[in-house]
This record gives sequence, C-alpha cells and structure tokens, in this order.
Amino acid sequence: MRWGRHFTVLLALCAALLGVPGTAVAGGTAGAGGDSPHGFASVDALGDRGTTGGAGGRIVTVRTQEELTAYAGAAEPYIIRVAAAVTVEPFGSDIVVASDKTIIGVGDTGEIVHGELHLNPGTHNVIIRNLTIRDSYVEGDWDGKTQDFDAIQMDTVHHVWIDHNTLTHMGDGLLDIRKDSQYITVSWNRFTNHNKAFGLGWTQNVITQITVDHNWFQGTKQRNPCIDNAAYAHLYNNYLSAQVEDGDPVWTYGNWSRGHTRMVIENSYYDGVQHPYQADATAELVQRGSILRNTTGRQDAWGTAFDPHDFYAYRLDPAAAVPALLRAFSGPQRKLGTTTTVEVKADGTGDFSTVQAAVDAIPSGNDGRIVLRIAPGTYREHVTVPADKPYVTFAGTGRSRADTVIVYDTPAGELKPDGTTQGSTGSATVLIRASDFTARDLTFANDFDEAAVEINGEQALAVKTTGDRLVFENTVFLGNQDTLMTDTPVLTQTARVYIHRSCIEGDVDFVYGRATTVIEQSTIRALSRGSDTNNGYVTAASTWKDTPYGFLITRSRIVSDAPDASFHLGRPWHPGGNPDAVAQVLIRETELPAAIKPSPWTDMSGFSWKDARFTEYRNHGPGAAVTDDRPQMSDADAATHEVADYLSGSDGWAPQQT
Repeated sequence: MRWGRHFTVLLALCAALLGVPGTAVAGGTAGAGGDSPHGFASVDALGDRGTTGGAGGRIVTVRTQEELTAYAGAAEPYIIRVAAAVTVEPFGSDIVVASDKTIIGVGDTGEIVHGELHLNPGTHNVIIRNLTIRDSYVEGDWDGKTQDFDAIQMDTVHHVWIDHNTLTHMGDGLLDIRKDSQYITVSWNRFTNHNKAFGLGWTQNVITQITVDHNWFQGTKQRNPCIDNAAYAHLYNNYLSAQVEDGDPVWTYGNWSRGHTRMVIENSYYDGVQHPYQADATAELVQRGSILRNTTGRQDAWGTAFDPHDFYAYRLDPAAAVPALLRAFSGPQRKLGTTTTVEVKADGTGDFSTVQAAVDAIPSGNDGRIVLRIAPGTYREHVTVPADKPYVTFAGTGRSRADTVIVYDTPAGELKPDGTTQGSTGSATVLIRASDFTARDLTFANDFDEAAVEINGEQALAVKTTGDRLVFENTVFLGNQDTLMTDTPVLTQTARVYIHRSCIEGDVDFVYGRATTVIEQSTIRALSRGSDTNNGYVTAASTWKDTPYGFLITRSRIVSDAPDASFHLGRPWHPGGNPDAVAQVLIRETELPAAIKPSPWTDMSGFSWKDARFTEYRNHGPGAAVTDDRPQMSDADAATHEVADYLSGSDGWAPQQT
C-alpha cells in the first residue's frame, strides 16, 4: 500500500478502526465571559475586523516596568503576559499602549502598581485583561483634582476590550474613555474603593459605541458609569453594591446617561444605591429587567434609545443571578493568562497561515501553555518545536482528526545542499524537541512514496520526539518505514510519551526509539509490503539498559492487511551497535491479528531478540498465542508494569488520569 493512491482512504480507515469520531475540542474559556471580544468591540468597523489585540504577534512575558514599557509601546503586535506586580516609577506615570496589543495578567499575579495604562489618539485594536491596577491614590485628594492618575485612560481610540480586571484606589478615575473613542467593550471587571469609577465623554460629538456588561462596582461613589454624548451605550448584567455613603445628594449615583447619549440598561442589579439610573433631558434611557434593592432617588427612563441586537448578538443572564456570578467570576481569574490561544489557518484568515510561523512566535523559555488552534486543511511543511519552547499544544479544530493534516514527503536519504543526507531526524515532518507538548485531534504524516522513488534511505518519519511529558490524544501518525520515533535527548536521559485513542500505521520499525512510551486504547495498523513471509516489524525499541520501562502497548488493537504469519511484533535496535541499548517492549491485553508471526520477535544487526526485554501479557485475537518463542509476563510483574509505572517518574506525571 503506497501513499499516492491511499492517503485519504487510510485517514478514514484509522478513524473507523479506532471507533471514535475524532471530534475536535474547542479552546475552553477561562472564567466567565469567554476568550473573544463581544459587544461593540467585536464589530467590524473603521478598518478593523473586531478587536484581536496582539494576535499574530510574538508572545512575551514581562515582570518589570522596563519590559512592559518596551513591548506595550512597540510598533509591532505583541501578546504581553504580565507575570508579576510591576511597580511604576515615578509614582503615577503612564505606560503607553500602542495599537495591536494584548496585555494580560498571568493568573492572579499580574499587577500594575502606582501607574496608568494610557492609549494615545489613533491607537486601535487593544485588549487589556486580567490585571489588577492599583494604588496611585494621592492621600487627601478624594476628588482627584491634584493629579490625573487614572488606571486606564484612552483618547480618540477604537476597538478596545477591557476585561476581567480589578481597578482600585487610583488618583483620579479608574477608567476614562475620552474624546470620540469608538467600539469599546468593558466586561467582567471590578471597580472598587474609589470616588470617580468610570467615565466616558469629554467631547461634544455623539459617535461613541460602548458595551458595559458584567462589571461589579463596589465601594465606589459616582460614574458607575457616567456616559456623556455616546451614540450607543449598552449596559447589561452589571452589579452596583456597597455604594460610598457621604451624604452627597447629587454626585453619589449609579448610571447616568448624559448629554445626547442613547443608553439601554438590561438585567442589572442595584443594591443600596442612590440614584440607580438617571438621564439628562437631552438623553435617552431604556431600562428593562433590572432588580433594585434598598435604592433611593432617580430612576429615569424615557425615549426609545436603540436595539443592541441591531449591532451584535448577546445573551442576558437573569438579574437575580448577577451578584453571585460577579462575586465568582469578575476581576482577574487564576486560569486566565496561563493559556494563550492563537489561530492557525492555511487560508490566511487566522493569526498565522503556517504552523511553523506560529511556533516561531512563541518566546524562548516560554512558561505558559500556548495552544495553536489549527483549522481544517493540509499544512505541507516541516515543523520543529525547539527544546526551549515547552508547553505548546497543537489542537486540530475540525470535526475529525482527519480534517487537519501536517504532512511532508522527505525521506532520510534525500540529499541536503551540502551533499549529506537528511537522515532520520531530517526526514521528520514534525520534530518535537520541547517538553510538555500536547497534540490532539489532528494527523501527522510523511507521504514519501517509496514505490515511486528509488533511494538509499527510505526511512520517512511523520514525527520524531525527544521531549519529556508529551501527550498525543486522538491523533493519527501515517507513514511506512519509521513512522513514529519517540526518543530522548541523550542516551542516558529518560523521556516519557503518552499516546491515547490514536492511530499509528507503517510497515518497518514504525514505532521505535528509546523513550518510555505508552500506547493505550489505540489502533496500530501494520501495512503489507506485498510479501508472503516478511512484511515488517511493529516495534524497534532501543531502551537504555538502566531504564526499566520502554514501550507499553496496552488495551489496543493491532490490525493488518498483510498475509497471515508475515509480521513481527518487534526487533531490538542497537543504534551504532551499542550493546547497552536493551530493548524493553510489553504488549498487554491487546488484540493481535492473524498477520502476526507465531514467533513474533526477531534478531536485528547481529543482536539476539532473546537478550532484549520482550514480553506479552494476556493478549487475544487470532495472532495471540503462548509458546516458548513468546515470553509471557507473570501476574506479579504485570502489576508493576501498568500505565502509571511507565509514566509517573519522580514528578508523579499522570496524563492518563486527565
């Protein structure tokens, strides 16, 4: 069977044999609200297709004011992960944020202390998420008259998303959106311990569009928010509580529709608020579905305002649920910022059009999970994930793992420009040197057609790995000779790989290497090479002599289109003739086809299979047997050769439990 005629058939066959549909898992949300902008920030306008922030740019992690200032103000796009409390000096100073930036706190560690994020006129496409911005308050200046020390201020900008932040105890306003800024969404934030929380306006023009949803205003006095001269202001599911009580009859209030603003308020919750919502005579305000408890003063509602559904889709939470929702999910979330998601789409509509370009954007020394959501399509490219870029996930997003394919056709014998050959490493379509890598819901392939090309060196790897703690879930590996090599960086080092509910196919030594590798609940397809007697070898382990665990194939199926008794389970590989490579392979509780030879283990390069550590345990199917040529593991030894024994190591790694 060769690639040119059978590529699509084999993809479908692997899916059918495994018996699962291979549905891709979309990227999860970290806390309420989702990971994509909504409301007016999501609207295509003014040359921006919604708000994408630094998508498509490099991903960097900052811990100092110098680093944050450099990346936030740079001309090119960046995703900036703030992984510490950044203290700004001089006190109250601005950190300028340029266009095409995402600034996101890592878990609950990202803070900006004593400083302001400032967006100058003309800035657009900015995301600020999951930060605590605090403590530029000037003692005794409750009205904020001496210093303009805001938490976030923007003038004449567009497409900005402010989400899941805590803004507290600053010198003037917490959030000032000014001078004709447009297409803004402010969501899931906490505004606390402050006088002037959140204002919009400072203009006579009436062009601003803003969505304000799921924010908690707690211990604030006014501007919760105050919106002046906005064309469209949509406020929903906000929570106003514990309002500052200082006896001020006018300037203590909740929401205020000022000037010529058209405001819609829906399903919000007001508890102990003076003047919960009010409107100037020139403004319009529509309110529906909100809950008021212990409120006094104005509750203005007049005019028709506008219908938010004319601009975007949204879903209201019940007003009664708002306090509990916002106590739990507003402000920074521990899971936010720990995972960065980028979109790879071959048609160019994503953040990157190739997988390698997305990998290249990951910083060296990356310390947070980065998920490459790879759209359906065929990505014909070599991909290398370097050792200094851990915590990377390749996630196919199609309905089936066959929808997303990374493939190339390089054989080991192909000549490089310097006249040397590629070798097995150079042939690999995907080379994973990094640790803590995960792949799911996609296909890796090497479609070199060994029948069409005569070459000395037909090994053609789909994947080679050398990293530790690697997981392949619902993944397909397609090739012929040497399809999948799980290796270690050096001979004496351990690396662990877990392959689950996946499909691997090939003919000669197509599961091989010295890494500790578990293949569980998977299908291994042994391809016929047209011989009646010897069609190939499933495994070629080269386990280091002091490593107790090599390959475990468990609760799986080996299937084959080869003639009966023409396929070996494995042979011992001694790279370079090294006698200290003592293969360890256990095949247990696995279905074996009739294609497996009665004596399934064989010698290799002068090394006897009997000196290796080859065993079976409770296999079944037409190819299973118990004979002198088929060593069986005892029940006692099998109890120490479970999945956890192979994978746990000193760090207790247990991917099989997730």
